[in-house]
Amino acid sequence: MTREELAAAYTAPGRHYHNLAHIEDCLAALAQVEGLSARERLVLSEAIWWHDIVYDPTRSDNEELSAQLAERHVRADISHQVGRLIRLTKTHDVEADDRLGAILISIDLSILGAEPSRYDDYAAAIRQEFIQFGDAGYRAGRAAVLRRFATRPVIYPDASFAATYDRQARDNLARELASLS
Repeated sequence: MTREELAAAYTAPGRHYHNLAHIEDCLAALAQVEGLSARERLVLSEAIWWHDIVYDPTRSDNEELSAQLAERHVRADISHQVGRLIRLTKTHDVEADDRLGAILISIDLSILGAEPSRYDDYAAAIRQEFIQFGDAGYRAGRAAVLRRFATRPVIYPDASFAATYDRQARDNLARELASLS
């Protein structure tokens, strides 16, 4: 699959947040990360490109399917690591010694720490992706997801991202949770 084909997949109907702009934002965040080897940067770049390639809000196996596709299409010498990183995006749980996992998850969650207006746009886009769910069901499900992040001692497993985004992320999560109740 070429980059053009990957990019086209992210423009499919129904993708309001998990689209090409999300991938571009993640790649821009990766560009700001210092101290990575060329191989680490390549692994993270591929994980970013592939992590939401399969996205259907009605399914629970998007991450696994995305990881499997990536493992079939990226270079053989990095495919296992790329797949492993993508699978982390299902729970956003990272082992303490997993530097690349911490970076990928922190990049993926960086939107939670965006300025309030940008966060509100993100929340509205997520609602559009789940438009097939009624308001009551959506509110309950979304609140459960947000509470899971809000109650974590650490939202961003990478210390640099935590220092930059944690306070704003907690404010945004609290504000959205209040609006859902």
